[in-house]
Amino acid sequence: MYFVCDRAPGGRPLADVLAAALAGGVDLFQLRDKAASDDELLAAAEEAKGLCQAARALFLVNDRPDLAAAAHADGVHVGQDDEPVAAARAVVGTGRIVGLSTHSIAQAEAGARSGADYIAVGPVHATPTKEGRPPIGLEPVRHAAAQVGVPWFAIGGIDARNVDEVVAAGAARIVVVRAIAEAVDPEGAARALREAVSVGAPR
Repeated sequence: MYFVCDRAPGGRPLADVLAAALAGGVDLFQLRDKAASDDELLAAAEEAKGLCQAARALFLVNDRPDLAAAAHADGVHVGQDDEPVAAARAVVGTGRIVGLSTHSIAQAEAGARSGADYIAVGPVHATPTKEGRPPIGLEPVRHAAAQVGVPWFAIGGIDARNVDEVVAAGAARIVVVRAIAEAVDPEGAARALREAVSVGAPR
């Protein structure tokens, strides 16, 4: 279970929502805030890192290998339009995680060969967190389940209404944004989604 949000998820303090999400079973957290300054990101990263360490979860920073290294994060996640995986790893070091977004079967195959520690496959469904990025549906999820040899996560508009179909397509790991960040009960939302993946994922 991988959770992504900004410094004020659902208009609430990061610590409140992240602590609840971690209690609900989140294993990885990524801080993604395109509007924040470097100082704001580093302050939020320090807070998030402490919560993740206490919960024995991994903490990653979106897009910025330099800030991931400065924040002593566990890793960085980069997109297709960001620095290549090798360049990001050169900044964060070999001891940190580098993840990569992919948006098609071809990109997933290339991502698996890129040296990334994991890839994200999506957006499965339309989502406002990826404006201008059309949904790719479940076929790339099925392909990843059958062909991708590195750890991978399904991402994009995944929530309680559709998680079962994503898991049925072969996803054993999911990335969630709004379904936790905007939930009235982030802990309960995280727990329910994790249970859906744990019960339905292929063994």
